[in-house]
Amino acid sequence: MKTDKLGYNSKLIHSGGFKDKFGSINVPIYQSSTFEFESAEEGARCFLGESDGYIYTRIGNPTIKALENCIAELEGGFGAIGASSGMGAINTVYFSLLSKGDHIVSSDAVYGPSRVILEDHYSRFGIESTFVNTSDIENIKKAIKPNTKVLYIETPANPTIDITDISACAKIAKAHGLILVVDNTFSSPYLQRPIEFGADVVVHSLTKFINGHADIVGGMIIVKEQNLYKKIRSMMIALGFNMDPHQAYLVLRGVRTLGVRMDRAQENAMKIAEHLENHPKVEWVKYPGLESHPQHELAKKQMDGFGALISFGLKGGFTAGKTLMNNVKVAILAVSLGGVETLIEHPASMTHSKVSAEGKRQAGITDGLVRYSVGIEDVEDLINDLDQALALTENSCETIVEKEAELV
Repeated sequence: MKTDKLGYNSKLIHSGGFKDKFGSINVPIYQSSTFEFESAEEGARCFLGESDGYIYTRIGNPTIKALENCIAELEGGFGAIGASSGMGAINTVYFSLLSKGDHIVSSDAVYGPSRVILEDHYSRFGIESTFVNTSDIENIKKAIKPNTKVLYIETPANPTIDITDISACAKIAKAHGLILVVDNTFSSPYLQRPIEFGADVVVHSLTKFINGHADIVGGMIIVKEQNLYKKIRSMMIALGFNMDPHQAYLVLRGVRTLGVRMDRAQENAMKIAEHLENHPKVEWVKYPGLESHPQHELAKKQMDGFGALISFGLKGGFTAGKTLMNNVKVAILAVSLGGVETLIEHPASMTHSKVSAEGKRQAGITDGLVRYSVGIEDVEDLINDLDQALALTENSCETIVEKEAELV
């Protein structure tokens, strides 16, 4: 079925174009490591790339291909490449686009491991990285060097919820001959499609909104044009970062309900953000749907909704945040995001703990910052849960640094 004229929720159900010869409405799980050739000649054609037949699941698999086709269609790319995890997808992109002597400019507030692996590991192989607040386009222009090859942005940013102008970044990338990569995990293609704004590559942690049920890890790379797609796909195969067929099956199940889940979650998020903005124990709130968000107008321009992630700071700093997280009863104290359940975590000591103190300061990841991923529960229960836990906090100003000093 052609889905180009369908509404987006219809696309979520019908994208991918997979047809099972037995009439199954669900894509089967092809749980096989290897595939039989019809003849020696057919096997040779498969290895030469002259046939669409399958060889070995590390190279390709029908279940995985169905998911890849689905996500490529939803993002508007030439093709997609499934990976075993979000970091598998990100490392495939890094390996494909960066070589010794190259330089990458990245958002400073980005998923912690996406930054740490560049600083601690790719640097060992002569790859430079510069991290800036990409919500200010001038910072990007100043950071570009003669050896810059990649501009990597995450918008909304993790965990500060800053918004970066994708179209402006695409213009800069084109002017300097860079590949623009956008981590679209926080929005999903339901709310934002970076290729429409000029991105060359889009990456996702499928673990989050696209799957939506906290039961798999997976990653996806979507590429705008064919030659770059072939380059990145061959790297994924070489690295062995392939997805498992059962993973792909579960994500295909999850993506079908992405729209209804996201609509409910962001409706909840808006009400919670407004409530927190007026709470006496809360110092600040960052949510793109609030007019107080610095990039509120940009969010309206490049997103079809404001998402389900909120960051906020407590007047009591780290101690107040710890009290809050130890006393919520509906929200779950856990990392990750984008599931049907509401999750709460402390980035400075959890997801971004391996980012240097200076890196955290530069990115605005403060000791009091709390990241709150809103689920699809009854919003009154979530608000009441926050209120009862916030009532237990004190307006202390103790920081992680001070706490660590006490333990020495």
